Amino acid sequence: MEYNINKGIGKSVEFKGLKAQYLFIFAGGLLSVFVVFVILYMAGVDQWFCIGFGVIAASALVWLTFNLNAKYGEYGLMKLLAKRQHPHYLINRKNSRRFFLHRKRKEAVYA
Repeated sequence: MEYNINKGIGKSVEFKGLKAQYLFIFAGGLLSVFVVFVILYMAGVDQWFCIGFGVIAASALVWLTFNLNAKYGEYGLMKLLAKRQHPHYLINRKNSRRFFLHRKRKEAVYA
């Protein structure tokens, strides 16, 4: 089988419809589900519980990742996270008359 990962020069990575950061979220999520599955199994938890947890967690991860990809697009999730960093409003406590007063600038003295 042959899988096309990149669609061209300068375009973001895409695999089966997942683009950019969603591909990394998907891969990291599946890796973390597998690690938790192995830890639970090695800790002596029931085998069927571990399998059920793995199937449900992986299914939820697949659904959530494809849902985010469809909802926000290639750069939308980064824009959403960046929007949280900006303040909602700016506070200006200076006197409003200063906007209408013209002050002379100090001229620089060159030697």
